[in-house]
Amino acid sequence: MIRLKLCSNLGLIACWIGLAVHVKAEQTQRPPDIVVYLADDLSAADLSIHGGTNIQTPAIDRLAADGMIFNRAFVASPSCAPSRAALLTGLMPARNGAEENHSYPDDSIFRLPTILNQIGYQTAAFGKVAHQRSAPDYHFETHDSKKEIPELRKSVKKFLENRTDQRPLALFVGVSDPHVPWPIQTTVDANAMTVPPRLLDTPRTRFQRARYLQEVKDLDAYLGDLRQLTDKHMSKDKLFVFSSDHGAQFPFGKWTLYDEGIHVPLIVAWEGKIQAGTRTNAMVSWVDILPTLIEIGGGRVPENLDGRSFAAVLRGETDSHRERIFTTHSGDRMMNVFLSRSIRTDRYKLIYNPHLEFAFTTHIDLLLRETSGDYFKQWTELAKSDKHAAEVVASYYGRPKYELFDLQSDPNEQTNLAGQPNLGSTESELQSQLNDWMQQQGDQFTVFHDPLMLDAPETWVPRKP
Repeated sequence: MIRLKLCSNLGLIACWIGLAVHVKAEQTQRPPDIVVYLADDLSAADLSIHGGTNIQTPAIDRLAADGMIFNRAFVASPSCAPSRAALLTGLMPARNGAEENHSYPDDSIFRLPTILNQIGYQTAAFGKVAHQRSAPDYHFETHDSKKEIPELRKSVKKFLENRTDQRPLALFVGVSDPHVPWPIQTTVDANAMTVPPRLLDTPRTRFQRARYLQEVKDLDAYLGDLRQLTDKHMSKDKLFVFSSDHGAQFPFGKWTLYDEGIHVPLIVAWEGKIQAGTRTNAMVSWVDILPTLIEIGGGRVPENLDGRSFAAVLRGETDSHRERIFTTHSGDRMMNVFLSRSIRTDRYKLIYNPHLEFAFTTHIDLLLRETSGDYFKQWTELAKSDKHAAEVVASYYGRPKYELFDLQSDPNEQTNLAGQPNLGSTESELQSQLNDWMQQQGDQFTVFHDPLMLDAPETWVPRKP
């Protein structure tokens, strides 16, 4: 497969020199410090800023009151490594090389920290900012991979208290919450909560969601601590970004292109520059964050990116950005050998599943861990006697070739409208636009591992990853 490179006709050294000249800023004043705080596996719908009612998140609410909430922010891919690679390269998975989970961008693809360095920033990453080998592979100058909040808190605090570098700082902090495994103890009342409509409401589902939501509360508390720390040790002229790499690890969330998997929180605050307490309906993608940070930092945005800066939205000059959002998923090793692609407009979403003969499986149903997905046992047992449960479980394992949703009348994406005559022209147009985009991306639809087949359910048994 031939991948599109930003400097395809230059030697590697010449490419980097040319890129350095390209992004060199003619700055007349010191650019703002930057803080990017990332959650891991957090669905937007679970936060009060997006209508969630199960828990309170005071620190997230305060950040929202100080800045701008993006009502419609989406990731490039609903699994950790591809999503974060897209964030740090400004390129979609087929172009940067990180397609399935646990993969990394091609070595010749530049990274955001390199550009920030070239325009005068010190760069530092703490916790889970990229994936596994993480920060060194993405060229952060300072990095520490400890991602549990107690250790992360100490590392970031020590770094800021002892920092002497006079350059503006771009600080990236990523927590592991609310990624599995979830804690045994939780302060969330499982009986009082509401359960997302696509999930089966069983006692164990409620118990595990209470544990998941405890980690959302924990990451919220650390956000408050981090803001206090950065306010003390960084410039008052500071851009603060909060988001998540994709949705939660529940059925129809992570690893899927439903909004539960790809719609993420995004809040950006910048005192004196972004109007406090505002919301925007501008549709943005995670690939847009890289060019936005470069523009705000005073650099020139490289050409041929998939991302486009939404700095004008932050300045209040416009309330629109993209007419459509494209998202891809190419699997997660042997746990999820399943491909899907989607296009989302203001009203409609079309999901394309090219291999309807493949069984959709994940860590949830294959591992049935006590610390996360063991509720799926209750789901499959209930499906033996309950028609609705049987339909839900069947829709988890098997996906049609096309799924079309009217997001205006069906925001939870429960009714597939694909094939309905009255929406024929809409579906055809979306298919055409998605096909054109996939061709432009050079998407080869690579199946990275042997799949489990939908007509062989005896193979769907718990396994070791």
